[in-house]
Amino acid sequence: MKSDVCKITGDKESLSAILNETEKAAAYNKLDEKNTKLLRLMAEELISMLPELLEYAEGDFWIEAENNKYKLRTSLVPTKPMSSDKRDKLLSISTSGKNDAGKGVLGKILVAAQLMMIDYAQVSATAGNFYEMGRSWSLDTYRSYAGKEKGEAWDELEKSIIASISDDVVVRIHEKKVEIIITKKF
Repeated sequence: MKSDVCKITGDKESLSAILNETEKAAAYNKLDEKNTKLLRLMAEELISMLPELLEYAEGDFWIEAENNKYKLRTSLVPTKPMSSDKRDKLLSISTSGKNDAGKGVLGKILVAAQLMMIDYAQVSATAGNFYEMGRSWSLDTYRSYAGKEKGEAWDELEKSIIASISDDVVVRIHEKKVEIIITKKF
């Protein structure tokens, strides 16, 4: 089953459509109340990242469900370039002058998506250990890394809502679009 596709532009109405579509998909697939809440919570976590990304892109959201495996899919098409210079200027506005958004699991997902919107040389130079070389970032891979380190990365995972309820989150470039795919099997 593939849900209806919602156009997302960053306005409140398009972000609310994501939650509405999530509720409809849960009802259509007859999820119980607990699993409906988990699916909605994953959608809410996704929505919390989107406003910053939608300053430079617009996109689509839909849900795919097959054999109790759900994928919340977002496909973003850049509408204006986010150069590394623009990204650095945005960061310099923060009080610390650092990428505070890169903290926590949601922050890492957001940074991975931002970095995929700028050139690949900059991506590989600044992405650090949470970014797989190539064209994707995976929560599952990050979990493996964090499990070996048992430091700050592990603490971030333990505190993260998205990390505790999803099976995986993948951020990737596919056909000149940045995709965020949250997967959960109920």
